[in-house]
Amino acid sequence: MKRLSYLFLSLVWIMAVSCGKKESAETEATKPDTTQTVREAWPEDQANEWYKQWGWLRGSDFIPSTAINQLEMWQAETFDTATINRELGWAESIGLNSMRVYLHHSAWEIDHEGFKDRVNQYLTIADKHGISTIFVFFDDCWNPTYQTGKQPDPKVGIHNSGWIRDPGDLIHQDSTLINTLEAYVKDVLKRFSGDKRIVLWDLYNEPGNSGYQNKSMPLLQQAFRWGREVNPSQPLSAGVWSKDLVDLNNYQLANSDVITYHNYSDPEEHQQWIDSLRTYGGPLICTEYMARTRNSRFDNIMPLLKKENIGAYNWGLVSGKTNTIYAWDTPMPDGKEPKVWFHDIFRKDGTPYKKEEVKLIKELTGKK
Repeated sequence: MKRLSYLFLSLVWIMAVSCGKKESAETEATKPDTTQTVREAWPEDQANEWYKQWGWLRGSDFIPSTAINQLEMWQAETFDTATINRELGWAESIGLNSMRVYLHHSAWEIDHEGFKDRVNQYLTIADKHGISTIFVFFDDCWNPTYQTGKQPDPKVGIHNSGWIRDPGDLIHQDSTLINTLEAYVKDVLKRFSGDKRIVLWDLYNEPGNSGYQNKSMPLLQQAFRWGREVNPSQPLSAGVWSKDLVDLNNYQLANSDVITYHNYSDPEEHQQWIDSLRTYGGPLICTEYMARTRNSRFDNIMPLLKKENIGAYNWGLVSGKTNTIYAWDTPMPDGKEPKVWFHDIFRKDGTPYKKEEVKLIKELTGKK
């Protein structure tokens, strides 16, 4: 079955899972334009056949604990292979087999070849630990502006104080940036188009977040067009995350080869999302979940995802400069450790935040 319909079952989606706002009325400028794609999304049988090779994907949204954002991870001066290797080793030790990792065009812009070499180094380290990778290109979350070079220090007790959007506000201020972004996406896709260590390409994280809403549609459409033109062996996707962004949801679901989504809600509402998205056919991958204080935990969500054979990527592996042990909307100015961590599995010394959680994860992954 091909996903040719743009009718999104929004009434079945009970709640938004993040900070999306009510979508503005659709205009001619923001309507999805399927003529932009070079080929259609994968049919259901192709997606299912592709998914079989991976078994049950389970992992985290990963950034090394020594990096506050994507630039600090990928710039040459702060690319920390020792920490990456150590922390992916901890992931391997509890049976995780995949990571979702954010890129940033500014790191590529500084040095195209050096950036791609570092991506390859990361893949080599991950593969050594039996870990595959989902790479993310664009992102509408957190800080709207950024600069290369030394990155800011974390703000005490504030979740993701230094995380940066890509391309952020600049795309709405500089019309020539689109040419750089096209070159970036195509260059990276061409370099790794046949790489078997890569699960899929997540073209755009939470398009429409940060109040952008349909302003993100043109870049979303372009990202899929560029991806289709390169046509890598890996599937292309952009995960749905908010019921209110109807136009964006319709476009993402119609154009993704494999459906991905985010859900930080409790098991009942998460199941409702699964049941709704199942109607589109093909495999599902949850590329973000697990926020303990929102009742999305390893003990009540990870077993559900395993039972449903849905790829499961929780946010955060090791507590570090991103400060994601603190909740989105609950800063702690004194910097004390919260009683309940919001995200993350390990402390920076490799000990687990909760031994019972790690025990459960190992049971679910079959790791002895």
